[in-house]
Amino acid sequence: MTLARTVAILLFNEVEVLDFAGPFEVFSLAENTSGDKYFNVITIAEYKSPISARNGLTVIPDYSFTDHPDIDVLVIPGGYGAEKIEINNPVIIDWIVSQAKTAKLTLSVCTGALLLAKAGLLAGKSATTHWMDLDTLASYPDIDVIANTRYVDASDETSKMVTSAGISAGIHASLYCVEKLIDRQTMQVTARRMEFDID
Repeated sequence: MTLARTVAILLFNEVEVLDFAGPFEVFSLAENTSGDKYFNVITIAEYKSPISARNGLTVIPDYSFTDHPDIDVLVIPGGYGAEKIEINNPVIIDWIVSQAKTAKLTLSVCTGALLLAKAGLLAGKSATTHWMDLDTLASYPDIDVIANTRYVDASDETSKMVTSAGISAGIHASLYCVEKLIDRQTMQVTARRMEFDID
């Protein structure tokens, strides 16, 4: 089997818990029939110090912006920390831009899409986000905002980009990405193991 692809999940203070924990679970469980994992899932934050997620959950990131390995799949979660705090942090925005250029796929969950929009990565593309923030996403130029959908795949020749709606939709979108990167059977087995209804 080829080496597992690295899935990197961005963390920051006030990140929505299920936004990052859902994708973490999906990509961590995806494996072949021999039990070999398709993905090595890591967490990255600006600094390698404890993160205070929404509602007080403390998480310690695996890596910082200065010491992480190469990223194959970049996951940008949302939450209050994304839309109100980190969207004003140029270090985070610049890091997202640089990593999205080399990643094989970028996935945003919930208001993580606003960070991609701020970074200019959704210009000329279709995208979605949490239903409460669709208007905010639409305030950025040249984005075709799609409502009432779990996820949007706006991949083209220049970049592979998937955005998802709020919170639990990140699980659905991550399963879709497993199908996109591996195959449908792996996605179905992963969903069944999680007892997640994909229909």
